[in-house]
Amino acid sequence: QVQLVESGGGLVQPGGSLRLSCAASRNIFSTYIMGWYRQAPGKQRELVARITSSGTTNYADSVKGRFTISRDNAKNTVYLQMNNLKPEDTAVYTCNARQISVFWGQGTQVTVSS
Repeated sequence: QVQLVESGGGLVQPGGSLRLSCAASRNIFSTYIMGWYRQAPGKQRELVARITSSGTTNYADSVKGRFTISRDNAKNTVYLQMNNLKPEDTAVYTCNARQISVFWGQGTQVTVSS
């Protein structure tokens, strides 16, 4: 089993920044693909960004150039740096670890509003 704990969500004004963190209960980055997903009210959950065990990253078109996914292997933590936030980024953001098994965090709310 892998436990994932997110933190860093909150309320921010449009144009602002937030950094989300996802701490894993053990070192899994060498074998798992780590991802950030989000789900806004009334919408389907969507992939925001992911990073493979080799460090390859992928982003949703809507966040390219604004969001950056990274990881700190020593801290078993994955980050999502979100800049130039827009109201449409408002959602619950959830961390995901995927290999043969899939694990999810509990989610953290991000609200972008003036």
